[in-house]
Amino acid sequence: MDVAALKVAYQQQKKVLLESVRNSGVGTRSVHPALRNLGHLAQDTLRQLWFAAGFTDHCALVAVGGFGRGELFPNSDIDVLLLLPDNTTPETDPALQQRIETFIGSCWDTGMEIGSSVRTVADCILEAGKDVTVQTSLLESQLITGNTTLYRRFRKQFTDQIDAKAFFVAKTLEMRQRHNKFENTPYSLEPNCKESPGGLRDLQTILWVAKAAGLGKTWDELARKGLATKLEARQIKANEAVLSLIRARLHLVAGRREDRLVFDLQTAVAQTFGYENSTAGPSGTQARASEILMRRYYWAAKAVTQLTHILLLNIEERLNPSSHPLRPINERFNEKAGMIDVASDDLYEKHPHAILETFLLYETNEGLHGLSARTLRALYNARNLMQAEFRNDPVNRATFKRIMQEPVGITHAMRLMNETSVLGRYLRPFRRIVGRMQHDLFHVYTVDQHILMVLRNVRRFFMAEHAHEYPSCSQLAAGWDKPWVLYVAALFHDIAKGRGGDHSDLGARDVRRFCSQHDIKGEDAKLIEFLVHEHLTMSQVAQKSDLSNPEVIAEFARRVGTERRLTALYLLTVADIRGTSPKVWNAWKGKLLEDLYRYTIRALGGRAPDPGAEVEARKREALSILALHAEPFESQKALWDTLDVGYFMRHDAADIAWHTRQLSRHIDKASKDKIAADGASAQAIKPIVRARLSPVGEGLQVMVFTQDQPDLFARICGFFDQSGFSILYAKIHTTSNGYALDTFQIVTSMLPEHYRELTSMVENDLARTLTQQGPLPPPSKGRVSRRVKSFPIVPRVDMRPDEKAQRWLLSISASDRVGLLYAMARILAKHQLSVFLAKINTLGERVEDTFLVQGAELQFNHTRIQIETELLEALNPV
Repeated sequence: MDVAALKVAYQQQKKVLLESVRNSGVGTRSVHPALRNLGHLAQDTLRQLWFAAGFTDHCALVAVGGFGRGELFPNSDIDVLLLLPDNTTPETDPALQQRIETFIGSCWDTGMEIGSSVRTVADCILEAGKDVTVQTSLLESQLITGNTTLYRRFRKQFTDQIDAKAFFVAKTLEMRQRHNKFENTPYSLEPNCKESPGGLRDLQTILWVAKAAGLGKTWDELARKGLATKLEARQIKANEAVLSLIRARLHLVAGRREDRLVFDLQTAVAQTFGYENSTAGPSGTQARASEILMRRYYWAAKAVTQLTHILLLNIEERLNPSSHPLRPINERFNEKAGMIDVASDDLYEKHPHAILETFLLYETNEGLHGLSARTLRALYNARNLMQAEFRNDPVNRATFKRIMQEPVGITHAMRLMNETSVLGRYLRPFRRIVGRMQHDLFHVYTVDQHILMVLRNVRRFFMAEHAHEYPSCSQLAAGWDKPWVLYVAALFHDIAKGRGGDHSDLGARDVRRFCSQHDIKGEDAKLIEFLVHEHLTMSQVAQKSDLSNPEVIAEFARRVGTERRLTALYLLTVADIRGTSPKVWNAWKGKLLEDLYRYTIRALGGRAPDPGAEVEARKREALSILALHAEPFESQKALWDTLDVGYFMRHDAADIAWHTRQLSRHIDKASKDKIAADGASAQAIKPIVRARLSPVGEGLQVMVFTQDQPDLFARICGFFDQSGFSILYAKIHTTSNGYALDTFQIVTSMLPEHYRELTSMVENDLARTLTQQGPLPPPSKGRVSRRVKSFPIVPRVDMRPDEKAQRWLLSISASDRVGLLYAMARILAKHQLSVFLAKINTLGERVEDTFLVQGAELQFNHTRIQIETELLEALNPV
């Protein structure tokens, strides 16, 4: 046989079939014929290669794994088993060994990426008994060609050795571990359409365990056996077709086997469906093509998750008939093995009020940990009952309000309501954000998952077992009388995302209507609306404003109004930031929020800001700390005499004491040297760099004391950039005698394990860097991440005078990348702008940085425009 000719024929026929995959519609099972044809083509080619290799009828060629199902995705491996009779081995039969090598080599020469195994029947049974993965692969075997009797003997022995119950346990445990790998959510922003929860693997798992138990091989067979209803079977097939088509198109776009819907490929896959960036809806909301695709994917994955749960519970019941007696909860529900079980299949059709009652019982009955398959099925089939009449029913509104007000179980109840689609059906605004992506390089969850994460975080503040996580929040929560007020605010704070306009305004309008409909009145309703409308305010003030400025605190206190509102906003803000991404929250942000809370509490208490009194208080506290370290009497005087009120307002007593301990002896010696010099120019103090583990609890705190120079901030930023550190915060101060006293908060992935080595490196190498002269080195051309490439944001630069019109507030927003801060600092140094305060706010892969700057060039409009232009050029991704 001419393998080259066969390769050409195979590739040409495959190309035609791949075109049919591209042209497949999105209807139920529309892509499956094309995938089956790809499988048939592969089988036909393998038969020809098998006979060309000289195999006789004593062996068999078997398709296994996904290939054994009769369908083949465009770039999936072709898994085959070369089945040999017992007592036959290639090692003892050189001719057989040669045929096997010829066959496998010709497969690869033809362009077929095969995964092959060579086993006897006994080997198959032995390996299947040891490894559930092998057992699963062989379960889906299908004879391609060869000895039919040998294959039938293998199938009989294999089927006889399967323990259906043990196999069910093994596959469900495997599924649980797989789901844990993907954080137990189908809503990952880069899901694996095969392996993620709600993906194709979940559907395959159902068919595997059903087949092993002899309960059916197809969805229609499962329906006939009573494991699924006809409606559920249709829903499963429809959503399986959607997921299969997405996976097939993903293979084609990637040009390889790729099952992850990564950001780089989402838009290209979306375009194969005909989706385009568009303006959708009356509000003019911009909808990306990728967002439309992912919304469709999430809805399919959510349905698969629901239906998988129902069918697995039904199969488990068939394999292990429950011996648990039914315990009546009330006339509508029973408790069965710790699960809520409806008293009748048509309960919700007869009594729609029972839908929400299910979740209230779930909260209020200790020991219940889920819903039975019967209940899940009844809820799934009752989705269309939850229309306007259901939402407007006073009984349902009262029940939902009680669900929100229960002292325990709110997190689990809300998650379960979302998983069963009840939450979105009851709260129409919530339904609009189910599966909605957030393209802000900040959130790593879809909007609905983020909201439920924030709700969970708020709830944890009120749980004693989580008090160690955020003690200050837990302490405030302990004195809070109505947790449910915060729960409602958390549920609505981002509910208007994606509608166009300010989602805080729209969300406040939604929650105002919700409160009116659910008989929430007076101060409670006003507080909830305030929290939803202002849920971004506290983080913006804390992370972008100078908290040492009394006017900033006074303005924020006026906006908040009362201590109760402040406390509620503080708790919601911490929960919100924590619920965006594991990378976004850090201890430094926690400290900024806590500081803002404390300062505002004082202002709300009627205590007028008195910088002089505050400075004296901090000095006294710092002296007390210095006394504990046995510092000489008045050792601080030489340093403190060079510092103004601004320094003492921006640093707390502990930092002042630390600076003083590290610098006082050097300042005092320099003063004495100057007197001894008798008029001669005294020698300048060499750069002093000290580092310690941050008292905030994360990263290093670095103090720099050196003669001031225009490009100092840029040099320091350049050093940290080259050394792999990220700057979270910088406090810049210049003494009256011309020295810079700067404090930096820095982090790196190598902390805290190597903090001693890093501390020593920073102290020595940074001090050496500051003694070097010459031009600043060019910034590194840092590469942007895949996500930034896929979802770029337009850089923004805003420069305006501060409240006193003495300095300028520079705000920058851009996609993050290595070397970005140093590039900006070089531009500021080039124009001889002094930096007094720097807040470096990294939000996932977006930066929101704020600088307080001053310089002669800022007095002229044309130079300000030039500076802003240069900054924008530096912010553009490379």
